[in-house]
Amino acid sequence: MRARHPQMGVVLTAQHRAGRLAFAREHQDWQICHWRLVLFTDESRFTLSTCDRRDRVWRRRGERSAACNILQHDWFGSGSVMVWGGISLEGRTALHVLTRGLTAIRYRDEILRPLVRPYAGAVGPGFLLMQDSARPHVAGVCQQFLQDEGIEAMGWPARSPDLNPIEHIWDIMSRSIHQRHVAPQTVQELADALVQVWEEIPQETIRHLIRSMPRRCREVIQARGGHTQY
Repeated sequence: MRARHPQMGVVLTAQHRAGRLAFAREHQDWQICHWRLVLFTDESRFTLSTCDRRDRVWRRRGERSAACNILQHDWFGSGSVMVWGGISLEGRTALHVLTRGLTAIRYRDEILRPLVRPYAGAVGPGFLLMQDSARPHVAGVCQQFLQDEGIEAMGWPARSPDLNPIEHIWDIMSRSIHQRHVAPQTVQELADALVQVWEEIPQETIRHLIRSMPRRCREVIQARGGHTQY
């Protein structure tokens, strides 16, 4: 055996595992024609300090603290940008940059009404909105809006980022920003860079991730509702 960094995972209670297992069993036999109707959505926060602990340095013994071997990282002084996006087999929404904290009213007025509703109309009958159980998402005003518009939201299990393929898109975007020769220096530059990276992600990458949904469900079942490699 060799020492390795542990895989990070959310805390799962017995109730979480049961919910995940029930979802996976219900959707394990879904075909691509079913997943084609789903818009996978999520919010994510990106910071100007993009240290992801993947950097390595070559050094001699005793040189650990040498200036050339230190990756400087400001944990508290950097700005951040929160974004919302949605992906599907056939396309994606615009990336929405949240200038303030997300509330139920803002979620309805800035995301559901201008972004999700037109997308649902384009997809047509059978459209399904995948959103997690964050408080603004399940607030009464948002549920009422979806009901009034005839938009159905999937029953999504709590604590299940590994089931949502958009999580991999956030990772791709973070890596892309981190690997730029000139990193964003301001919050506005970071926001502009995120929108650009979002638009440049090949649709085939998104399709590949969504096609993995049957495997994700099978892994959840195999793990009895526990963590998966995703």
